[in-house]
Amino acid sequence: MFLVIFLYIAFLAFIGFSLKKAYDFAKMPMHGRWELYPVPKEKGRGEYGGSYLEETKWYEKPRETSLVAEIIDMAKEIIFIKKLFDNQRPFWWLSYSMHLGIYAMIAWLVLLFLAVFIDSSLLNGLIALAGGAGIIMVMIGSIGLLIKRMVNPEFKMYTTGLEYFNLFFLFAVAFTGFLCFITDPMFQYGHDMMGSMLTFFPFAPSALVTLHLVLAGAVIIYIPLTKMSHYVGKFFSFHKVLWDNDPYLPGNEIAEKVAAGKSYKQKGQWSAPHYPGNQKIEN
Repeated sequence: MFLVIFLYIAFLAFIGFSLKKAYDFAKMPMHGRWELYPVPKEKGRGEYGGSYLEETKWYEKPRETSLVAEIIDMAKEIIFIKKLFDNQRPFWWLSYSMHLGIYAMIAWLVLLFLAVFIDSSLLNGLIALAGGAGIIMVMIGSIGLLIKRMVNPEFKMYTTGLEYFNLFFLFAVAFTGFLCFITDPMFQYGHDMMGSMLTFFPFAPSALVTLHLVLAGAVIIYIPLTKMSHYVGKFFSFHKVLWDNDPYLPGNEIAEKVAAGKSYKQKGQWSAPHYPGNQKIEN
């Protein structure tokens, strides 16, 4: 029963910490505006990098934007990691393997939930497929990225110890899951775990399954506290930073945010020479 309670705590912590991070991002002051194009929400102009600024007296005309185009472009990034594919193709294969494996594991959990209520051999087959493929893809992606960052001089230069640990942590979870998969390819332990979580009826996992589920629960708690929580920041990075080209006009919402930003007091201290208070006094 301890394991079931721990998994509940892990999932609730994941949701709670993720929401807290989203709230913190939403409360941040306005970013430095980039004015970079293409911006997909520019209706009829996003494809070629145009914008409302092409119009004469644009400030007197109603602005046309497309939320659908923005969602489609963001979905390409979330599902396929498109920008990494376009700009870092050799790096994309490993990164996408790991992310696609995580998506498969989420699907595995959903299918396990459905299997509690639906007795179907097709559903059980999909559970085995999603779980097996997800574990293997996460394992290959995480260990591949870890090795690449250790041996590639360009990546090694800016990879921190914490990032090595994050990848190793993911690999450890996937590797123990792979060992469980070898001994239980139809994921009977997954069915037992989900049934126990929904009924609070204790189940008796093996030592290997217990180790895997404890590691999996720990990484679920850990992810939203680290840089791996970029699934939260992606919306803000795109919608509120890259694609925020709303006009800056006297008295409008952007003008109010700029005025509020001017009164913002920096917190903490950076070591950069341009940071206020770090300039050397020339004699």
